[in-house]
Amino acid sequence: MREKVTEVLEKVRPVLQRDGGDVELVDVNEDGIVLVRLKGACQGCPGSTMTIKAVIENLLVKEVPGVKQVIGI
Repeated sequence: MREKVTEVLEKVRPVLQRDGGDVELVDVNEDGIVLVRLKGACQGCPGSTMTIKAVIENLLVKEVPGVKQVIGI
């Protein structure tokens, strides 16, 4: 599952990089929880929670069987 999550994050990465940010995959556990860390301009941005939930989580849940939630750390 980790490989598929990484592939999907590569689709999101250019959008974040355009705004001076990035995303790092920290962990994928057996319960379907994905931990990510936003970097650069995205780190601490007021919209970071929205980015994680509305963009990253939405895409991962749709495209990677078994992913249930994405948490930013």
